[in-house]
Amino acid sequence: MNRTMIRFFTIADYEDEEIWLRQQHQQGLKLVKVTIPCFYTFEECEPEDVIYRLDYKNGLQDEEYMNMLEDFGWEYFDECLGWLYFRKPAGEVHDEEEGEIFSDNISKVEVVESIVKTRLVPLTVVFLCCVIPNLLNSMRGAQGGCSKFFTVFFSLMFMIYVYLIIHCSLKLKSIRDRYSKM
Repeated sequence: MNRTMIRFFTIADYEDEEIWLRQQHQQGLKLVKVTIPCFYTFEECEPEDVIYRLDYKNGLQDEEYMNMLEDFGWEYFDECLGWLYFRKPAGEVHDEEEGEIFSDNISKVEVVESIVKTRLVPLTVVFLCCVIPNLLNSMRGAQGGCSKFFTVFFSLMFMIYVYLIIHCSLKLKSIRDRYSKM
């Protein structure tokens, strides 16, 4: 029997998402599908300790890359918005390196930089070019009911974007700094 859960993770929360997915599997829920924006479909299974890893390839993965991960015991099972989802039974992991997709910190830093370039920068551009100008325009003409609606709407969008940009920037910087120092 399948069960769908709603859970929101930002582009900077991928490590938290991996932990959450592992916890779900330990409770007998195996992830089978991720659907945007935040729907996770699980099937019931025997509780098992399974390590989940996400890799952000944004469509740039090739057959060689996928075969290499499969050779190292990683099961690929889904893709969503450029993220590839992999899993491996924890019993097959004998050291810390085997529990990671990337064996070096340089690759981990490159993933963070790719997320910043292809997700965070466009998010910031949309904020600067669309949300702020539309908020200012709606505030200038806030006489009618429709204008008030747009003022409220773009004010909410403004707050959401500010939160997302700050949260993601700080968290991605923290992740990059952690792997750069190792």
